[in-house]
Amino acid sequence: QVQVGESGGGLVQAGGSLRLSCAASGRAFNSKYNMGWFRQAPGKEREFVAAITWSTDTYYADSVKGRFTISRDNAKNTVYLQMNSLKPEDTAVYYCAADSSGLFGSSRSNLVRPYEYDYWGQGTQVTVSS
Repeated sequence: QVQVGESGGGLVQAGGSLRLSCAASGRAFNSKYNMGWFRQAPGKEREFVAAITWSTDTYYADSVKGRFTISRDNAKNTVYLQMNSLKPEDTAVYYCAADSSGLFGSSRSNLVRPYEYDYWGQGTQVTVSS
């Protein structure tokens, strides 16, 4: 079993920055997991934000490209989402997810789909005020 937990959310003004962290634990977790960030705003479907593969390839949604950066520290079993130049439309609950498929599931077409992921965190609220 794998547990995933997010932290770092909060309230920030437009143009500001936040860094989200996602800590993974459990005997089954290892550096071959692909990791993703998704978000869900009220009344909207969960949407892909960013993903990082086991080999550190990164993918981004067009809406965050150039503003958000995903990274991972395998020694700490932690994934980060650095969010800069935040906009009110970035307001959402942000979820971290873990995908156990490693190399076989590491294409962008797979990792943008929520159902590809095996484990999810509880989410952390990000609110950007105008």
